[in-house]
Amino acid sequence: MESRRARSGRRARPSRRRPLLYTALATVAVLGATAGGTVYVKAQAHSGEGAVSSSSAEPSASASGSADGGVTVESVAAPEVDHDALLAGAMKSVTVPGDAKVSVAVLDVDSGDSATYGSAAFDTASIVKVDILATLLLQAQDAGRHLTAAEKSSATTMIENSDNTSASELWRIIGKAEGLDAANERFGLTGTDGGDDMLWGLTQTTAADQLRLLRQVFGDDSELSEASRTYLQGLMRQIAAGQHWGVSAAADGSSWALKNGWLARSTTGLWDINSIGRVTSGGRTYLVAVLSNGSATQAKGISLVEAAAKAAVSVFADDGASATTTATDY
Repeated sequence: MESRRARSGRRARPSRRRPLLYTALATVAVLGATAGGTVYVKAQAHSGEGAVSSSSAEPSASASGSADGGVTVESVAAPEVDHDALLAGAMKSVTVPGDAKVSVAVLDVDSGDSATYGSAAFDTASIVKVDILATLLLQAQDAGRHLTAAEKSSATTMIENSDNTSASELWRIIGKAEGLDAANERFGLTGTDGGDDMLWGLTQTTAADQLRLLRQVFGDDSELSEASRTYLQGLMRQIAAGQHWGVSAAADGSSWALKNGWLARSTTGLWDINSIGRVTSGGRTYLVAVLSNGSATQAKGISLVEAAAKAAVSVFADDGASATTTATDY
């Protein structure tokens, strides 16, 4: 650029110093922001200047030069969250009385993330009734038929009222444990074994398997047809008033569908208390399965199951709030 003196006609005095030439090569690395918003920026120019930086942080984004001299910030995947560990931490707040044991599995339907606490097998008690009806519906699908009027009547009282006589009738129709186990193999249940003969309530299962069953009942990727899923879901939303407990404790209002199980073991006098179902909390949908045994009373077992269900949902309540960095040119 010409100086004012040159433009006014006066001869500019030649400079005895050569202009400083800065090379256009610069490396800029934006290594992201901490939760508090601290950003680490490192700039290096070939002009003899030193590097300048602020507080360092974990890397979350990288930058590179663009053809027009700008800087492109590229997104980097957020670190994977260990939801099992988070659930184990949440379960520390749950009081487990006496010799009772509890296991829980939860799926955040919106994100697809899940967590499991405990891997032991438990008696199903009456939650197996969901599995019995799912098996009956699958068998009917394979045969290309609808449920009979008698089967529908038994299904309704079995799920809504937890009627044992109805459960025994359908248990015979599906082929008892052999029929249940065959259906569960297709459902993806790997840790569930049907009870001996007519002892369907002593079917053994895990919380993880019950979560798999719930995905068959409530998910689109299922061996069950949409009509079968809708039918079973409808029954689980109309549970008798006296059975409005369990995983529903983690739901907002009446936004739940469930099946509970309770059984006082004759050998010990202690209670098996279980609950499985779908709940909506804070605008998010969850599948939750809680299994327990060893409670001194039914009431104590219910309190344990409800506390575990709330802890499970809490793991994901604030999940998804983490920010992501998108590719942007500056």
